[in-house]
Amino acid sequence: MIGALELGLIYGVMALGVYLTFRVLNFPDLTVDGSFTTGAATAAALITLGHNPVLATLAGGAAGLVAGAVTGVLHTKGRIDGLLAGILTMIALWSINLRIMGTTKPGSSGTSNLPLLRADTVFTPLAEADISKTWLSMLIIFAGVMVVKLLVDWFLSTNLGLAIQATGDNGPMIASFGVSTDGTKILTLALSNGLVALCGALVAQYQGFADISMGIGLILVGLASVIIGQAILGQRFIWIASFAAVFGAVLYRMIIFFALQVGLDPNDMKLITAVLVVAALLLPRWGFLKRVPAWKDRGGKVRDPEGRDPSLYDDATPEEAEPAAESAGR
Repeated sequence: MIGALELGLIYGVMALGVYLTFRVLNFPDLTVDGSFTTGAATAAALITLGHNPVLATLAGGAAGLVAGAVTGVLHTKGRIDGLLAGILTMIALWSINLRIMGTTKPGSSGTSNLPLLRADTVFTPLAEADISKTWLSMLIIFAGVMVVKLLVDWFLSTNLGLAIQATGDNGPMIASFGVSTDGTKILTLALSNGLVALCGALVAQYQGFADISMGIGLILVGLASVIIGQAILGQRFIWIASFAAVFGAVLYRMIIFFALQVGLDPNDMKLITAVLVVAALLLPRWGFLKRVPAWKDRGGKVRDPEGRDPSLYDDATPEEAEPAAESAGR
């Protein structure tokens, strides 16, 4: 169980990356399926070649930055649809990832799997201290993930971060103020995939291998983490929304863990993930859950107990709000 919690926390870094594109930028980015493996392949290759694990991990994140920037350039400068731009980058990364892992074998054109079982990784000190997969190691990993979360919160509160949020909310409006929406999109996609690749580098070291197929379907895992977490905790403030993404990643891993414990077929995990996402999207819309304060709408506002549209009187004065509410009730 502790292993599942630790892995969920590590995947929380990936969920933060998906949160940046999916919620903040409102961009459907499929690059993550490839950039996750890019981070894992880069870190694994460098560690196998004898480089420092910390530097190898950072290099994996940097490789993801490049991949995300490529998608951003294709979308903004090439005027390619965002969904298609992500798919194109993801497909290209498949071959690139094979090449990256093949650098550890001279004369090889590529390899699909790279073991790290006998190599030193960022988790080796925990094993040497005999605290690996204990509550103490989980707290250490939690602290590291929280540092990344706080950095994301801080960035989104800066002027540039506010411009990125405005780009996701209303691109033409923020462009009228002289902000380069192309630049904010490229930067956000780069940062998002950098976090995803950083997570891939950590997961490869935690599991002891990098594999070409480890990123397949990861976008669904990321969306499940963000949607489930924010459906439970809401997204009224940035710090809540980012924490909800991490919480959703942990909760998702625990659901998978218990699903396997009760004997469900591992081949059904993708189906279970899809069902979880559908449930998280539909449950807040069902009438009996509208009366539960914890279930907030997508804007982070508590739903009216009688199901009325709060936008009709959110900005109204107290004297104007009551007639508007009565009108909406009719």
